[in-house]
Amino acid sequence: MAQQNSILPFTGKLGNLIGYRRNGKFLLRSMPEIVRQTRGTRRAAQRFGMASKKGALIRHAFYSELDVCHDKSHINRLTGILIPSAGNNIKSITGFRFNKHTGTDRFFIQAPQLSADGILHIPAQTLPVCKGITSLEAKVIVTRINFATHQVVATESNVLVIDLHESFNGAVVSVDIPGKGALVVTLQVRGVQDNIPSRNTRYLAADIVAVQLPQTLPVFHKQVYPQPQNILYTNYTHSQPSIILRE
Repeated sequence: MAQQNSILPFTGKLGNLIGYRRNGKFLLRSMPEIVRQTRGTRRAAQRFGMASKKGALIRHAFYSELDVCHDKSHINRLTGILIPSAGNNIKSITGFRFNKHTGTDRFFIQAPQLSADGILHIPAQTLPVCKGITSLEAKVIVTRINFATHQVVATESNVLVIDLHESFNGAVVSVDIPGKGALVVTLQVRGVQDNIPSRNTRYLAADIVAVQLPQTLPVFHKQVYPQPQNILYTNYTHSQPSIILRE
């Protein structure tokens, strides 16, 4: 690799050269003349491509609602979770942290549970004491994603403010969004001091807490019984057929 010294550095392809940036420096390398791929590397590339595409769809579905800054590694971490199944096992993203430094279990020891009827239950529990934090802002962000059509159907959010000076008796939030696709629920928690959300990463969390796959209707197969081969029906009289047996 070589360092770019031109007035206008570039990234991307230019002829048979590739420009890229690393650690603040613009570098340059030439494209290989021949690229050999084994069957295994081709399959790995396909899995990576499918996982990367679905990971991007998941991230962009939440970006407009997230208030917690995600760390720089969240793209690779999310894609890495999806790669083994080529993005087909969407439930594997349950527990993913947008901020790797702090999870929602920092605030809720008993994890939220999503019921089949589309209700997110946050159990009653004793909340931890956080220095300087007087309340918690819990934001439930739910989105329905149709991975078959690569579309975000809809996204909604609900905000709960929990006073840490009072007992927490639990909460229930409806997260059902009509439409086709998987339901993905993220819980964002921010520590609040004097009505101002903290910027300390220790008190900022946003985790995917539940994934509900689209329901599929059961398929019923009609059973066809074979007709007897040695019976011939003929000469109907008053709806009572006579039967002639073939020998």
